[in-house]
Amino acid sequence: MTSPLENLAGPGRALRKEAPDAKEFAALRRSGLTRLADAVKEANALESRFDLPTNRYIVFQVLPHTLGVGPEVWRVLAKCHDVRNRAEYEGDLDVDERLLADLIAACKTVAAALDKLPPILITRLS
Repeated sequence: MTSPLENLAGPGRALRKEAPDAKEFAALRRSGLTRLADAVKEANALESRFDLPTNRYIVFQVLPHTLGVGPEVWRVLAKCHDVRNRAEYEGDLDVDERLLADLIAACKTVAAALDKLPPILITRLS
């Protein structure tokens, strides 16, 4: 039986299989934790605290399969991604302290789930 992630991978699909890369994972994790640390600093502007990478919607949808987090996490991330995109493309940043607090809580949940993952073994694709 194929997993939900395997169903999304392949030619013409949203994901592609890649070998684990410990260095890339560590760099992305470090970047995410840095942004999270900036987001909790109330001295920073609300707009600066509300920052998400682009083109990551599929990542939010597969979080239940990759990190075991529920819809209460990925739906907040997806909502914030939509808000961020509207701000980027339409100049309409509709964010408030409540949405930012929900985003920070969701990111902390993701960070905690990442901490529970086993170390990544570097493999080579032949």
